[in-house]
Amino acid sequence: MPRYLLILFVFGVFAGISGTVHAQNTQIRGFIDGTSTYRKGQVSFGFEEQDLFITSQINNRISFLGETVFKFSPSSATDFDVSIERVVFKYNYFGNNSVLFGKHHTPINYWNDTFHHGRVFFPTIYRPLLFDANIIPLHTVGISLQGQNLGTLKLGYDLMIGNGLGASDVQDDDKRKSITAAVHIKPIDGLRIGASFYNDRVAKGATVHGMPEPIKYQVNQNMVTGSVAYFGKMFEILGESTFSYNHTDTLGTKRTNASYLYAGLRVQDRLIPYAKVERIHYQAGELFYQKNNTTSFIGGIRYEISYLAVIKLEFEHDKREVEGTINKVTAQFAIGF
Repeated sequence: MPRYLLILFVFGVFAGISGTVHAQNTQIRGFIDGTSTYRKGQVSFGFEEQDLFITSQINNRISFLGETVFKFSPSSATDFDVSIERVVFKYNYFGNNSVLFGKHHTPINYWNDTFHHGRVFFPTIYRPLLFDANIIPLHTVGISLQGQNLGTLKLGYDLMIGNGLGASDVQDDDKRKSITAAVHIKPIDGLRIGASFYNDRVAKGATVHGMPEPIKYQVNQNMVTGSVAYFGKMFEILGESTFSYNHTDTLGTKRTNASYLYAGLRVQDRLIPYAKVERIHYQAGELFYQKNNTTSFIGGIRYEISYLAVIKLEFEHDKREVEGTINKVTAQFAIGF
């Protein structure tokens, strides 16, 4: 049999097994934002991230999502790093139920599950402080079952097993896997109510993203998050609270709570003033996280030039255990292209 006929035969068998063949639909989008910050009498200019976002519908059941971020890093030889944020292969096996494999944004809270890296869609300029404090597991490499918009309540769920916090993107040296379970409902348009649970064990000596040195103690971690989000035509409300319980044989179980509340009001078609309060509190004796009790207040205004072009202006007042009081004003211009 000629080689090209053999290739066509194999392709035809695979297509028959995997589902209806469509012309592949691949879309490439990008997001970037520039900022200007005033703090302690000094003005600084810069940009945060350039995000390359790729989606591809292979056939009626198989799809792919890839997200790559280019961002400033003072530790890099070129001052910029390339970060593979997501690589997800998705197989829709029935209705709105799917199995996903790859590197995911862990569905541990509303923000991490919804906004990702396109800052043009953020209601504020920056993510909540609990991200910078490395409290939640941002990514998980593994496999998950997912359902979306099921039934009259538009139920959604995620059940994931994957590499833990001490793993790399390609290998997990710990036999114990992380487990994530999340559920949410959307009873009315614009409203989402959700809860999630995360469990992992971090081995002694493991290197964890965001931690300055290897972990000195084995840590058993359980994390619970609850969220309420409403983004309507006039009002915007987003509240989340995360409780992390880290257990070590040395000091037992220590609790960390990170909560924030955001509220916005659309006073005109494109103009939204908003405010956000946030609090992070570490129980005395916490060994896993870098203890830095913080209370933060943000007042800002967002002007939506279009769906993919937004200007934001914020004043931020923080009281931090380590850095002391921080006051700054930040302006941002964010676009999608």
